[in-house]
Formats: sequence, structure tokens, C-alpha cells
Amino acid sequence: GNMSSRKGLNSACSVHEYTGSFLGQSAHFKMTSVCGHVMTLDFIGKYNSWDKVDPAELFSKAPTEKKEANPKLTMVKFLQVEGRGCDCIVLWLDCDKEGENICFEVLDAVLPVMNKPRGTERTIYRAKFSSITDTDICNAMNHLGEPNRNEALSVDARQELDLRIGCAFTRFQTKYFQGKYGNLDSSLISFGPCQTPTLGFCVERHDKIQSFKPETYWVLQAKVNPEKESSLTLDWDRVRVFDREVAQMFLNITKMAKEAKVESVSKKEKVKQRPLALNTVEMLRVASAALGMGPQHAMQIAERLYTQGYISYPRTETTHYPENFDLKGCLRQQANNPYWAETVKVLLSEGINRPRKGHDAGDHPPITPMRAATEAELGGDGWRLYEYITRHFIATVSADCKYLQTTISFSIGPERFTCVGKVVTSPGFTEIMPWHSIPLEESLPHCEKGDLFPIGEIKLLEKQTSPPDYLTEAELITLMEKHGIGTDASIPVHINNICQRNYVTVESGRRLKPTNLGIVLVHGYYKIDAELVLPTIRSAVEKQLNLIALGKANYHQVLEHTLDIFKRKFHYFVDSIAGMDELMEVSFSPLAATGKPLSRCGKCHRFMKYIQAKPSRLHCSHCDDTYSLPQNGTIKLYKELRCPLDDFELVLWSSGSRGKSYPLCPYCYNHPPFRDMKKGMGCNECTHPTCQHSLSMLGIGQCVECENGVLVLDSTSGPKWKMACNKCNVVVHFFENAHKVRVSPETCDLCEAALVDVDFNKAKSPLPGDETQHSGCVFCDPVFQDLVELKHAAMRHPMHRGGQGKRQGRGRGKGRRPGGRLNPKKPKDKMAALAAYFV
Repeated sequence: GNMSSRKGLNSACSVHEYTGSFLGQSAHFKMTSVCGHVMTLDFIGKYNSWDKVDPAELFSKAPTEKKEANPKLTMVKFLQVEGRGCDCIVLWLDCDKEGENICFEVLDAVLPVMNKPRGTERTIYRAKFSSITDTDICNAMNHLGEPNRNEALSVDARQELDLRIGCAFTRFQTKYFQGKYGNLDSSLISFGPCQTPTLGFCVERHDKIQSFKPETYWVLQAKVNPEKESSLTLDWDRVRVFDREVAQMFLNITKMAKEAKVESVSKKEKVKQRPLALNTVEMLRVASAALGMGPQHAMQIAERLYTQGYISYPRTETTHYPENFDLKGCLRQQANNPYWAETVKVLLSEGINRPRKGHDAGDHPPITPMRAATEAELGGDGWRLYEYITRHFIATVSADCKYLQTTISFSIGPERFTCVGKVVTSPGFTEIMPWHSIPLEESLPHCEKGDLFPIGEIKLLEKQTSPPDYLTEAELITLMEKHGIGTDASIPVHINNICQRNYVTVESGRRLKPTNLGIVLVHGYYKIDAELVLPTIRSAVEKQLNLIALGKANYHQVLEHTLDIFKRKFHYFVDSIAGMDELMEVSFSPLAATGKPLSRCGKCHRFMKYIQAKPSRLHCSHCDDTYSLPQNGTIKLYKELRCPLDDFELVLWSSGSRGKSYPLCPYCYNHPPFRDMKKGMGCNECTHPTCQHSLSMLGIGQCVECENGVLVLDSTSGPKWKMACNKCNVVVHFFENAHKVRVSPETCDLCEAALVDVDFNKAKSPLPGDETQHSGCVFCDPVFQDLVELKHAAMRHPMHRGGQGKRQGRGRGKGRRPGGRLNPKKPKDKMAALAAYFV
């Protein structure tokens, strides 16, 4: 059939239209997608202020509301435009709890504009599928169900609990400790009901390492010579002793013997089982331990492989294939890949083994390769993860590995020693997963009970017990799964969060080493209320959320009960914060003792200290005030100039020589002086009418790329002059080597931008007729055209495209916005692949 495709009004999602049959009737189909969650939960406006709201109010008093998750995508409007006049809706969201939740977000948007059903006619359908393949998609279309309200509610409950609990604790401890200490090196001291127990596991291992005391022990090692050239190392049956004198006694006794006597020879056929089918947690473990990929990165790659149709749905807890799963069909797909073609062809001709019976969580089949791929197609990490998934799948339908284990028991005097050898009889699955193969060992000599061998040497080895190593990501994932912290989908997020917050660092071998801040926080929680960091309470909450999903628990009761527990814990935590503070004092320096003097305070005229550690800020120890600064750049004094409003010395923020820079007043940045300003605005957004650093005096024109920005002259940038947008990252370089560049009070007749006065030295003037001065519009004046160069964006002004004519622009932040915007960055479109199956 024919399909027409077009971009939706938000330019992010495609719409595919075609005619086909639906439930036996001819129908016109429209197919589109969303980009993750349509809505997100947040507190209503006034409760988002950290300064004006007591964090304790966030547990119950503060009302929440659903807001658009990404307002720039105008997803609700887009869904309503496309859904208007439709009779039925079929929901093809991911088949997990988050997907169910998004189903209801989509329904909330489109049901009001759809045609009303006639009588009891059904109009809402839910497709259940595990992979984007012809069979799965057609099967889902022929067996449409309904969206599950209970699963969606369990996600709503988790969102609200995490928001209320996380925000209350985070706001309180961030404000408390950042107001006291200068070198915490984290811009946010966050708490999360899952994040904190995750950190707890890492610190628990760190504590074990710190408290470990090595012990010396002794091992008796014997070597016998079955033949002249060969020697065999024997293991002592006592393994080790911790007393030197006792070890010496055993050595003396055994040294009296000249020969080792064979006491017994046993041969046993053993089996190394093939792996269970692959679920998310096991995939993340292997990706971290064997492929060196962080869980978050591995999950993103797996999702990409799924949306491109290479693997089945990557979020599953199940390790058991349903009886009707087409294992042979999946295996045939792999018959031509040079890496495993031979193994696959043998399996197909000789017959496959049923995979081992694993755990059926009732969500999705295990992660399975759905179509063949090459390294050139997927490239890099995509191929490495796909290769592992495919090898794992082939291994699950292969035979077990069988080997013969020979154990020879020797006596040397009264002491017993053993020697073990393994010989593979059938490699089975280890052919496709060679890293699981039985290591090659020296073959044992043929011997019988009573044989005597000459002793080569007997010696005492002195060794020490060693501490455990820091947790690897793979071990942490295992602990989180075991204790029920997070879900298969959220585990990577929690691990990523503790790294982002600077609570742990990832060392070689992907081991997680807690930082000073992470250690002090966890020790502080243990001191005040261990349940804040132990996995028990979160594990219990996860069980309650699962009961909501199964329809066995009431959403409101679970929410109310859990919030009540944490509200009491929060009040106790606030009252006992001194306990954590005592630990902080030992590890971190108070604000007054950190940083270096930089600029003067406008109140006491003493120097304030600049604290570089995250979050960078200025602190006046005399007034005991702290002023936050813009992050991720450098701060220096701005010519000792002062703000006309409050007498604070200005500082200059810069993102580097190639980026943008602007001055700011520390006081105005934290306490906006005018109603039309917000906290966190520099002089380049200040609306002071006469200050020489303000937007009013240095603003030139509407930004050429973003909607609300104004291009402002960077008066510190000479001789490599530039103007930069005060909202986005557009930088315009112009008039290089000019002696002076000033913004004129006059405006351009064509585009309403402010005119610029440029003054060149006679020797370096690029102006026509050896002129040294010129006044004109940066955008419209032909004399300036070759002297202006734009970075980070495509210039869209008519003069720089050869176009002419009157243009709307913005002078001094007061002009009108120009027409024609570039499209925002397009998220990947996932539904085009689905639509193709129905056409």
C-alpha cells in the first residue's frame, strides 16, 4: 500500500498515514510517537523556591501538578492536533510500567478531542509486543488489549514519593552544609530513597577495606616428580595455618618422608551448565565487568538496538522463554554471520536444546537477537553489546559443557595432599562463549592406589590475608537486585547519580570508590537514622508499589503511609543534624577558611573570598553572607568597577577565550534589583537604564538564532571584539584589531538594531578609503559585512544571505522577534519502523 509521511508541528515526531483494515473494517490510520514521558510531576510554582519554603512542607502540604516534560516539544498540543476527529486509539508504548504510565498521559491529552464513542463502543486499545519484528507486530495487532491503570498508578506513586522525599532532604542538607563548608566539591548534596542506599553499599565496602587488619598465615607446598622431567604441585588438605610454630612442625614431619604415596584416584564426569536466558540485570553486569561499559551507557545502546529492530525489548526481569517462543527462527537469523555461522548450522542440523528453566516475571521474554547484523552496521559499542547478546542467546540453546575431573590424593608422612585435573569431553556452549571454557591444565600422570612418587621439594610459604577490593559496578548491580533497590530500568540511573554527585569515582576495572563527601554522608545517616541508608525500608516500599501494580494495594493509602514515615524521619533528621555536622567538621573546611580574597563586599567594603570548589561562590566572613555565581567557567575581578545600585565590586565570568564572557554584580545576581529580572542574571541581562555595563547600554540586536536572546557587546573582548547572546551560546566575532567599539544610542532604520561606532588604528584599518572611523549597523551596513563572523550558529540575517528589505529585529532588547526559526534538535523517531509493518 501507500504511506505518506510528514513532520508533526513540533518537528520532533513524524506522522505516517495510510489506509488499511482495523477489526474487519476499512480505516484511515495515523501513526506517530512521543519522546519519553509526555508529563512530569513537580510542585506548583511557589513551592519550587528553596529560599521561601520550609522543606518539611513538601511532604504533604505542598500541592503537586503534572507539567509538560519538555515544553519546547509542545507534545500535548501536537497529540491533540493529530488526535482530533479520530474514532479509536491504539497505544504502542513500551510494554513495561513506565510505558503503561505514558499510555495514560497520551489518553489524557487526546481523549477530549477524539470523537465520542457511540453507546458502549470500545475506542481505546493497547498493543502488547516485545520486539519490532513482523511476527510480533502483527500478532500484537491481532490480540489488542487494554492499558493497565494499576501499573500506571504504581509509577505515579513512585514519582510522587521520590519527588517529595528527595526534594525535602536534598534542599535541607544542601542549604545547611553549603552555608557552612567551602570545599564540599558538589553543587548539590542530594538524597534519594534509592540513590542513598546505593551509595551505602559502596561505603560499606570502603569501611570493610579500612577496618581490615591483614593476618599472616603459612601454607605447605609440595612438589612430586612422577617422571624425571616433569613435576606436579600438590595442594595441602589443611589449606593454611595461622601459627608459625605449628606450620614449622608440619614441615619438619613431612620432610622426614622421602616419597609421596597415592592414597586414592577418583574420576568423575562433571557438567558446567549453559547460562540462563539473558535479562536486563545480567546484561548490565556483563557490560560493566567484561565490556567496560557503564550501566547507563549500556542501557542507552540496548535501547537503540531495540528501536532499530536488532534485539528484543531490553528491559525485562525474565530469564525463561515461553513455550511458544520461536527459538529456531531467531537462531536461523544468525546462520550467515562469519563469527558463529558454523556453531549455528550444527545446532540447526542436530537440533537445539531447550533453554534452562529460569524465572518468569511475567513481563517480557529474555533479551534475544531478532535480526542479523554486522560490525560495520552497528559499529563500536553497539556491535560489542549486540555480539554478547547473540553469543549468550546461542549459548542458551547449546549443550552443557562436560568434562572429566580426576582427583589424586597423596600422603606425605601423616599429612594429606591433593591434585586435581580436568579434561573437557564435550565443550558445548563454551565454543560460543570461550571465556567460560575450562582452562587447559597439565595432564595428570596415570597412577593407581599405592604408587610411590619421589618428592621434588617441600617448602613453607608465608602469605597474608588481603582486604576485599572496592565494589565493581557489576557487584553493586547484584546487591541492588538482591535487596530490591530500584528496578531493572532505574538501577543504571541510580548508579549514574552517585557518580554525577561526586559521591563516588569510577576507578580502573570500573570499581566504585567513595569520595570524602560520600563517606561522611553515609556515616552521618548511620549516626542519625540508619534506615535512611539501609536497603530495608526502600525494599519494603518497592514491594508496596508492586502490589499497587497488581491491584492488591490502594494507591492513596500506600502514598500516605510512606510519606508519613519519611516525614517523621525528616523531622528527626533535622533535629539531629549536629551529629552529621560533627563528621563534616573533621573532613571539610568552614567557608571562612576556604577560598582566596577576590572582590569587595558592598556592605562592609571588606574583601569577599572566592570559593572555587563546586558550587563556586563568594563568601563575606564579616557579614556572614554567601553569594552564588555562574558555574562551569572562570571568575576574576572586573577592573575594580562597582555596581551603581549596591556598591559591590563587579566580577567577570568567562567560559574561555573562544566562548562568551560577561560581568555581574554578586549581589544583583542573587537578589534581582528589577521586577523583570530573575535570580541568576548578569549585567548582560540587567535592565538598569543608565549603568554602563547593562543590557540597555550594550545590547545591539535580536539574537540570530534563539527566540528571546539579545546580542550584547562584550566590552572586555578587544582587540578580538565580539558580541554574545545573553540567552544561548551564539557568539559573533567582529572588527578584529579595532581600537574601540562602542554601542551608539542611534538605531538602524532597516532592522531596529543599535548602531555601532568602530574606531581603527590607521595602520590596521580595513575600512574603505583608509578611513579609521565608521558608524553603522552590524547586520545591514555593507561596509561591515566582511568584518562580522558568526560562531555556533547559522547566520540568518538578510544582509548576510544577500537578502535585502525591511526586517524585524531587536534593538536594546526592545525590538520585535524576527520570523523564521531553525527547527529544534530532533529526537530519534521510533515509530517509523512500526508504521512500515502495517503498510
